[in-house]
Amino acid sequence: MPYDEAARAFRAGHGAAGRSGAERTTRPWNEDKFMQLNLSYDMRAPDFGAPARELYAAALDQVQWADELGFDAVGLGEHHASPDGYLPSPLVLIPAMAARTRNIHFRTSVLLAPLYDPVKLAEDAAVAQLCSGGRLQLGIGGGYRPAEFEMFGRSLEDRWGVIGETIEFLRLAFTGEPFEWKGRRCHVTPKPDPVPPILLGGGSKAAARRAARIADGWFPPLEPRLWEPYREECLLLGKPDPGEYPRHGPIFLWVSKEPERAWERLMPHVLHQLRSYSDWTIEAFGRPAGPFAQDIGEETVRQSDAYKVFTPEQTLALAEELGDHSVFYLNPLLAGIDPGFAGEMLRLYEDEVHPHLRGG
Repeated sequence: MPYDEAARAFRAGHGAAGRSGAERTTRPWNEDKFMQLNLSYDMRAPDFGAPARELYAAALDQVQWADELGFDAVGLGEHHASPDGYLPSPLVLIPAMAARTRNIHFRTSVLLAPLYDPVKLAEDAAVAQLCSGGRLQLGIGGGYRPAEFEMFGRSLEDRWGVIGETIEFLRLAFTGEPFEWKGRRCHVTPKPDPVPPILLGGGSKAAARRAARIADGWFPPLEPRLWEPYREECLLLGKPDPGEYPRHGPIFLWVSKEPERAWERLMPHVLHQLRSYSDWTIEAFGRPAGPFAQDIGEETVRQSDAYKVFTPEQTLALAEELGDHSVFYLNPLLAGIDPGFAGEMLRLYEDEVHPHLRGG
């Protein structure tokens, strides 16, 4: 279905979606004790998928729908020099999404801070925070791909030192007051209101402990084993106890009354994502790393807990199993999925799943 036609159909079926959701105020990451409803986008547009123009238009429509329905957050990643156009500019996309929404939060997960000039990063984050009415959560990380650092003329080896300096700089910049930084006079305006929380991502225990020391929160890569070092360090530092690690649903969940037929259309997109990440880890570490890195195929994907195609009944059973203090993800445009097909899935979710969840 052409995107314009699909978008009209999607919007036409959701005119009353916001009766309860639009009036609810969402809470930042780690403060919720109920099920948090999230959307995720990578904005990849591989050759076999939908064009980037259609994907970006669909993402804006979908985020508006999710906001009206009462979703809590949108997660946007960042990568560069990706042949499929992986989103390189989350701080540009966030104000566009914010203009279509009222309550939903926006989380960079994660922004590659070592690739930014810190002054420009502070300015762009401040503008995104003001455009969103204070709904930005600034998740930052170090990155790992040599090609990205080469393109920006930055040192991969120095990235974690740069992360610490960047957070220190942002703390000063977000005061809105003049300050000196490495011999430079700096005055970052406008001042963000309120100051966005800075969350630190990473894939090691050292990164978890670093987050407790220098950031406002920890954004682990869906690995419960990395939560305890973060929590332990917070307690050692006399900071508030962040509590238990939230239970997480699959990173990719699709709702369908015909899962087998849905898998036929979705599998090329899932495999594209996984093979791309595998190639990037080979580039970075000389070997494939991460889930399914050694054996990426249809059977391994279907058997995993990370990628699921469920009926509405199975989705509700999953939600019951997750319970409160959990995170529920939808990733409707993963690696260029057709927006019309995604719209059908979201309508089914709205009709047969969402009314039975928290906030529905």
